[in-house]
Amino acid sequence: MRYPFNRRIPVTVAALILTAFAAQPRGAFAQAGFGLPGGADSGAEARPQAAKNPQTPPADVQTPPSLRDQAAAGRQRSAMPGGGSDEHLPQEAGQEHRVYDLRPYTGYLTKFDHPEQAIVDWVLRETGTDVWFTAPFGFLSADRDELRVYHTREMHQVVAGIVDRFVAGDKEPQVMSLRVMTVGNPNWRSQAHMLMQHVNVDSPGVQAWLLSKENAALVLNLLRQRTDTRQVQALDLITHNGQTQKLASTRGRNYVRNVKPAATGWPPYEPETGEIQEGYRLQLSPLLSVDGQSIDCVIKAEIDQVDKLKPVELDLPLPNAQIHRTKIDVPQVVSWRLHERFRWPSDMVLLLSCGVIASPERPQAAMPLLNLEMITGTTAGRADALMFIEFRGRASENLTTTPLVPQISTGLGAPNRGRY
Repeated sequence: MRYPFNRRIPVTVAALILTAFAAQPRGAFAQAGFGLPGGADSGAEARPQAAKNPQTPPADVQTPPSLRDQAAAGRQRSAMPGGGSDEHLPQEAGQEHRVYDLRPYTGYLTKFDHPEQAIVDWVLRETGTDVWFTAPFGFLSADRDELRVYHTREMHQVVAGIVDRFVAGDKEPQVMSLRVMTVGNPNWRSQAHMLMQHVNVDSPGVQAWLLSKENAALVLNLLRQRTDTRQVQALDLITHNGQTQKLASTRGRNYVRNVKPAATGWPPYEPETGEIQEGYRLQLSPLLSVDGQSIDCVIKAEIDQVDKLKPVELDLPLPNAQIHRTKIDVPQVVSWRLHERFRWPSDMVLLLSCGVIASPERPQAAMPLLNLEMITGTTAGRADALMFIEFRGRASENLTTTPLVPQISTGLGAPNRGRY
């Protein structure tokens, strides 16, 4: 049995569906979870959500997902000065991210590979290293143009004070006068005591005094009149504010440290030699205040001296059951270390006494053939090592001749060891 097909039925059903939708309130679809693009109810529903989270604007349903991600990333980047987002960084202590412009300082040091490293070093000397590795969370990063710091406001005040001494301080090369002397007897203090102002020092065995430039000249004159005084080094160091200068005066001293079987067969054993670098190595890192009235200086000094080579006899067997007698040397080394930070008025002179230690420079024999040290294995001497450090101001105003170029230490070391 066939039923006749009526073409008007679909049209009638569509009309009934549209009539039913029109009879429902527009808010009912929004309550049921059906959004109405462009409708008044959709805008009213979005506004309360935006009020709850003002930092997250409602997403536009017409925007593709890829563009939404790019827009969100752009909003996050703009939340942190200089780029990046600090929304997910710990802020329990009120940390802030700030970017410091280093170009007013680094722009002058075109011949330096990493001039910003001096700023990082001085920031760590002032704040200490523990505050960057313990709570509250913080970080510090620098390139040639900018220093980026994320930490508390109190820490930013310390960092800003150091950065200002670089970017707002004197950019021209400065002169540091350095004079190293040795005195055989420490009784020079009896005449110079009233001319010097004592300064506390943390390093054991080290004494420090401040002298006016007039009193420093008097003390130098007293020392030159003594027969046991010897000037080891006197030079003018040219340095930029905050940068580190290194100089060294070392030489190798050979000794027999081991005896091993010879590859040729005869003689049956051959000596294996070693070398000890004796002398002194010095590092200076001066930093002026913004007004130039005071100076901070980190001084690192190392003195190594071979005091004696003690011989040790060895009895070594031979293939024919006989004994081959030889000896090796055991060095007795005297070392002294100083790593200290000093602050003093820039118009005064700092005098350091290392105490009676190994002499920074071993005297040479007038005639090498009569050098008894080669026979006895001993090294003469102890001395009171003195160091005069004076800030002389700009190089353009104080030097009329080419300054003495110090011997730069060539020893390799870890890039970040021992600077703080």
